[in-house]
Amino acid sequence: MRSATAETDEWTDDAPASRHGGSRAGAWFAALLLAGVSTVVGCRIADTDGITPVPQLLAFLPWLLAPAAVALLFAALTRWRLGLVWSLAVLAALAWYIEPYGKTSQPKGAPVAELRVLTSNVEFGQATDELIDAIRDQRPDLVFVQECEYGCEERLQQAFGKDKNSKGDKGAYPYRQAVEGAGSDGSVILSRHPLKPAAGIPATMGMPGATADVKGHEIRLQLAHPMPPLPTQLSTWRGELSDLRDYAATNRTRPTVLAGDFNASQDHAAFRRILDAGFADAARLTGDARTPSWPARTAPPLGAQIDHVLVSRDFSANRARFLDLGNTDHRALVVDLTLFKNS
Repeated sequence: MRSATAETDEWTDDAPASRHGGSRAGAWFAALLLAGVSTVVGCRIADTDGITPVPQLLAFLPWLLAPAAVALLFAALTRWRLGLVWSLAVLAALAWYIEPYGKTSQPKGAPVAELRVLTSNVEFGQATDELIDAIRDQRPDLVFVQECEYGCEERLQQAFGKDKNSKGDKGAYPYRQAVEGAGSDGSVILSRHPLKPAAGIPATMGMPGATADVKGHEIRLQLAHPMPPLPTQLSTWRGELSDLRDYAATNRTRPTVLAGDFNASQDHAAFRRILDAGFADAARLTGDARTPSWPARTAPPLGAQIDHVLVSRDFSANRARFLDLGNTDHRALVVDLTLFKNS
């Protein structure tokens, strides 16, 4: 005959419950954690961004390992066998999808130009002075600035907008393409190389475009700054990322740099579709795919990479750095690129 103690210690395969109140509470706590994490993981598996709060949580997909591990611990302590299996399955799925997304390959042909690109969201222009210092220190060839309102654009003009005929001045960025605006609406592209105007992408916030002449090679430039995935703006966020995807598909066969604050990470289906259109994430190419860029106050220990430099297959990326500027909730990203040309 089995003793009462043996029955009490038996592991259960059904509902997350136990004969003891503490064990029952622990099992239900594990079940609630697993239900929440599983919803997000399920959307990632289904290649969809879902509805609020899934898009917001997807940005922090790697950090969902923590609640999944807590659920595993509680399932073990309460001897909930189904919870153990569920927890291990969720952890395995998270581990699989944490791997960097996108293919990497070396462009064919001969290298014809080197480019340094810097992208920065200066948060309503508040970090303009810090950006100016970073530009002088990093000396990029191309600069993509988001949330550059009127005062920001004026200070950049004063700092770098020297005469276009002053050849050889490495401190000047005489070429620019901008969408003027207040608050977060303004954006600007600065360049050492001659720019020709190109149609930007109509959006809630400014997304200017241009074509750069780099040593006789035309390179399409497009600044990215779609709406963030706010609960009331999800349709706008998806639509503007879809427009960026269409731009990528149209320009994948020509040298193109698409850079800025995408308000999306590799764990968002809408962002992955941009990569699938024929572009590569420069940070992925340099082995920095999971380095957080936002929010700056908690990055790099905790955050998401939503600031990107995407490039067509004509480019290789040699180095990526994330800079802490201060007075902005984003870290700036600097990448060194090499353009290849088929003979």
